[in-house]
Order: sequence, then structure tokens, then C-alpha cells
Amino acid sequence: MGSGMTDTTSPARQPHVLLVNIYYAPHSYGGATRVAEAVSRCLVSEHGLRVSVISAMCRPEVGPYAVLKCHSQGIDNYMINMPPGRSYEEMYHNPQVMTRLRTLVEDLEPDIVHLHCLQEIGAGTIGMLKDLGLPVVLSVHDFWWLCERQFMLRPDGHYCGQDPVRIAACQGCVADMGRARGRFEFLKRQAARADRITFPSRFALELHQRSGLGQENGLVWENGVHLPGPDFFQAQARRRAADRRLAFGFVGGPSPLKGWPVIRAAFERIGRTDFTGYLVEGSLNESWWRDQNISRMQGEWHIYPRYDSSTIDDFYARIDVLLFLSQWKETFGLTVREALARGIRVIQTDSGGTTEHDGPDKHRMLRIGDGPDKLLPLLEDLLNTPHDHPAPVPVASFGQQAAGFLEIIRPLLAGRKG
Repeated sequence: MGSGMTDTTSPARQPHVLLVNIYYAPHSYGGATRVAEAVSRCLVSEHGLRVSVISAMCRPEVGPYAVLKCHSQGIDNYMINMPPGRSYEEMYHNPQVMTRLRTLVEDLEPDIVHLHCLQEIGAGTIGMLKDLGLPVVLSVHDFWWLCERQFMLRPDGHYCGQDPVRIAACQGCVADMGRARGRFEFLKRQAARADRITFPSRFALELHQRSGLGQENGLVWENGVHLPGPDFFQAQARRRAADRRLAFGFVGGPSPLKGWPVIRAAFERIGRTDFTGYLVEGSLNESWWRDQNISRMQGEWHIYPRYDSSTIDDFYARIDVLLFLSQWKETFGLTVREALARGIRVIQTDSGGTTEHDGPDKHRMLRIGDGPDKLLPLLEDLLNTPHDHPAPVPVASFGQQAAGFLEIIRPLLAGRKG
């Protein structure tokens, strides 16, 4: 079989990394996908590796499980078309996806496989790759491996709070305890077969390990961010000079999960209007804010269009304060780091991995569940000192994250048999 015969010892040849992630350009969505894309591009452009991608798409005009190929920035992406109506089990282990994957892997002959978000693609990928003799690095970005609801949110929208997570305690959340238990045990068995499991924060690593996943093969591999471009701080200074009002920004969308009801209520109750704010339209179809009534919020608020890596600085140059009121324990907090790297103050909750940074105001973090009465004093304090902007905080870049990945895979490649 070709994938078992690749010579990884030749100094003239850089490794071929196969990335598997639910989304990838041109179908980009979510923070984990942004990380996967940025690291892959750095591996190609800065380290000369070959990177191929397998991802998912959902296009009704294309046949079920058909594969389409596209090419972007030196990377081939093979997209498997997922049909609607798949079963509960097929969302985490789909034999038809495994068939397509195996064929692609045998044709591509990678040296190592990096698995990101496997939602819908399936955790059975790990066992299949190990049976082919390939080293596997699994990156965990959320709680999908522990919770069928993915974010450890109960049906009432509140954070579950289990620590450690025990499937027996999930009775009140899941529709079918038997199949939930089967999923939980299957995912743990598959994850145990990965050579390494990376987590973006100490919080995520330790919670998963206490819950029985990654105890032997887990490590922290912190995400990088898109750092500010060379002209960012000049643009920021020009905007602040032109409009001295404090500007707030929110990128989480109109969801209780991201704290939107708390933010809206606080700005409806605040007794002043000498500020502005931007609500980012992060959806793919401009649906987030379409039916939201923001007319009662004080100040001057704008809906800001969805941004990407090429326009991220344009958004952050407009704001002075990022509102990050997540109501669940997140594993990293990409936007928090993006803001801190640009000298933007962050008002945030004590939401897990989002707090593992050197930014200011850590002693004033809100607790998950705090209401607008707790947020209002923080807003008032900032509005009373609108020009007290913090200095930028050193944050790892995607280039540094890619270099860290090379350190992780080097011993795995060295241990392969030709």
C-alpha cells in the first residue's frame, strides 16, 4: 500500500501533512477553521511542507458523498459532500465517509495526518488511519468529544459545569441515554489511538484528562492569532483622533451562549449616549441581526460586515473595547487574543481557556451567569476614562503555532518505518 511506503528520511523531501477538518476554504466557518487554515498556509509558505486537506461540504446539487477538489494558496482541498438526513451515529462515525477517506489517503500518500474538527466526518477516521500505519495528531477545539451537544450546554442554555464529565450525569440532557453512552465510549476509544492529542489551553487539557480523554497522549498546543499588520496602529490612532468617543465591539452574535442578552440589557439601561458600538454580522447569510431590535440600546450602534484575515484590522481599528461575555467555559478565545494584541481592552467572563493570557483587567472578570447589573459598573468606569487605552499584549502568531506543530510531529515522523 502506497501510504506505508513513503520515505520520510530523505533530507531533500519535506513531509506531506494531510489535514482533515469539517470546514476549509472556500467553505470557511468558525474559529477552529481559521486556525486550521492559517497554520496550514504557514507550514507551506514558511516551512516548505506539502499540505493537503480533506473537508466536508453540503451541496444539494452534488451527489451524496461525491468528492470535489479545489486549490487555494498552494493547498489542495478534497471536499466530501454530506447528504441531509444522516443518522445520529453517522454524525460521529459514518462508514461511507470512511470509504471516501481511505481512498483519498491511499492516493495522496501523506506522511502524517492532522485531524482537527471531526464533527460529521467521524471519529472512526482515527482507527482507519492507524490501521494504514500512519501517525495521527488530533486537535481538540471544543467539547464535542465529551458532549453530544458539543458545548456542554444544557437544554435550558446554561453551562453544564460537569468536571469531570461523566456520561451517567447526562441523563437530563440527552434524548437517548443508550446511544449517548455508546457515542461517548466510542469516541474515547478512538481518541486513545491517536499518537498525540493537542488542546489549545491548560483548562481544556485538564478537563478532558479528568474526564478520561488524553490522559496518556495529551498536550497543550496554544492557538496563534492574526497579529496586527504594519499599518494597524497608525489607522487606530487616526480613528481615535477623529472620533474620541469610546467604541465597543461584539463579535459573538445574538445568542445567550455568547452573552448577548446581558449586553443588550446593560446598554438599554445605561444612562448615557456618548459612545458608539459595532455588532459583527458573522453569519454566512446575514441572518444574525436581521430580526434583532437594537433601537432601545443607548449610543450609536452599527452592524458591521463579516470580516476575514484580510480585513480583520479594519474592524479592530474601529473599536476600543471588545465585549466577550461567553456563558460557557470555552477552550481558547481567539477574539480575546486578537483584541489584546492590538491594544484593545477586553471585558470578559471567567470562561475557561479564554482567561489564560497576560491581558489587563483579569481581576475584574465577570462570572458566568452575572447579569447586566454586574456589567454596567464596568462600562461606566470605562466611559469615565475613555482615553485610558491599554498597551498591546504579546500574543503568539500563527507562524509560531506552525513552528510548534513541527516540534510535535518531528518525533512521530522519525519513528516511522519506511
